[in-house]
This record gives sequence, C-alpha cells and structure tokens, in this order.
Amino acid sequence: MAVIRVLVSGACGSMGGYVCRAVDAAEDMTIAAAVDPAGIGHTLDEYMPELSEEARHLQISGHLAATLQQTSPDVMIDFTAPAVVMSNIEAALNAGAGCVVGTTGFSEIDLKTVQRMCETKGVACLIAPNFSIGANLMMKFAAEAVSSFEYAEIIERHHEHKKDAPSGTAVKTAQMMAEARQRPLSVVPTERHNVEGSRGGTLGNIPIHAVRMPGYVANQEVLLGGQGEILKISHETTSRECFMPGVMLAVRKVQTLSGLTYGLDKLLTK
Repeated sequence: MAVIRVLVSGACGSMGGYVCRAVDAAEDMTIAAAVDPAGIGHTLDEYMPELSEEARHLQISGHLAATLQQTSPDVMIDFTAPAVVMSNIEAALNAGAGCVVGTTGFSEIDLKTVQRMCETKGVACLIAPNFSIGANLMMKFAAEAVSSFEYAEIIERHHEHKKDAPSGTAVKTAQMMAEARQRPLSVVPTERHNVEGSRGGTLGNIPIHAVRMPGYVANQEVLLGGQGEILKISHETTSRECFMPGVMLAVRKVQTLSGLTYGLDKLLTK
C-alpha cells in the first residue's frame, strides 16, 4: 500500500491540530512536514504529544515554499487564512503537490485563478467550504428541495474567531440552490429597515444571516417557505472531528482528480 506523504499547512491552528492527528492515525498516510509561522522553533510534540513517535519530533517550519521543496509531499492540506491561502496554493502547485484546502473566503476571481494554475501545472486542487459529510448532505438536500418552494433564507452560526462572513458553506449552499432552481426565488419586501442590514446579505435572492458567537463551532439552517408551511434543513457541528472523514477522503482522492474541484459534494457522488 502506497503511503501518502502529507504536508500540513496551518499545523498549529485548531483545525491543523485535528488534521495532524487524523493524518498520523491513518494507515495510508504520514505527516511529511508541518508548516505554521506561529510554531517556528518548536516541534509537534509541544502541541500534540499524543502523536506517534515519528510525527512528534517533526520540526515546525515557517516557510512553506522551502519546506515543499525540501520534503516533496504528495499532498498539502491547508487550513490557514484568506490572506495567505492563494500564495500557499501557488507554492504547492509549483512543487507538484496536490492541494486539499479548507480555508474559506475565496472570490470567483480567486477560484478562476486557482483553476488556471492547476491547468498550467497539471496538478489538482480540491477546495471545500465544508468538509463535514453531514453539512454537504444538507447542501444537497437544500438544492433538491428549493424547486418546490418560492422563498428561502439561510442562517449560519459560527465561532467568534471566524474571519469571514457569510461562511463559505452558506455561499456554496446559496449557489447550489440557485443553480438547481434555475429561476429566481421570490423576495419578501421590507417596507422600512429600522436597522440597516437587518435582513441580511443577499445571494441569488436568498438572504443570508451570519451569527458570530462563542459556543458555536459551525452550524447552518436553511429555511424554505411555502403556503402555510416551513421546511427547515439544519446541520449542527459539536466538534471539529466531524470534518476529518471528509478531509481524509479528499487527501485520498485529490491525486486522481484534474484541475480545480470546488466542494466535497463532488466526491460524495463518485
């Protein structure tokens, strides 16, 4: 069995820790390198002493491009920040490493740029707004149901440290719903806004409301309204562990893909 050599970018962050543990526990993967400017001068065992003997003693690097060249990983997993993720993807593709990216905040222009880079380098990248299997099924069910209703709204709730709003999951959900419906949803008119923005931001005629508060991890509720009824499709996250099966699936599949794949749902249908 071929072992997939994985570089974890953002290894010292909350998601990076879960990723390191999941990769280390997988029989067909190994942590080839860990990169995070916050961990320069430290080893992984200072953050995750429960890792295997080999993984614990890995020195954390602060320079992604140099580490890619030195370690030649098969796949880079990136959970960092919108400000650096595009340069991280470019560095990984230049080094011939497939990319599995959970960082959010991509614009349409960003995604087109990544697609071009993938085509130029002949290396695949998978970007997923959400790696939870349940969240992706929620998006799929919402896209299936939207054609039967005239009104829809999305409420997403995340932890206080999330840097972007609305979430990538909410944006992806609205895009999938709009594409599946192929005709505009109706918009409930509001005669007077006592507080500006109280009806949320709108994407594809779907108002999106973003909540940021301690106590949440990543939750989303899709509301679909019809004559005398409301359909609620919701997903609640209680631990970041729920993202790991999707991340592991993406790591195992990305080298068989081509170009840019946006959304884990593309792998769930294969």
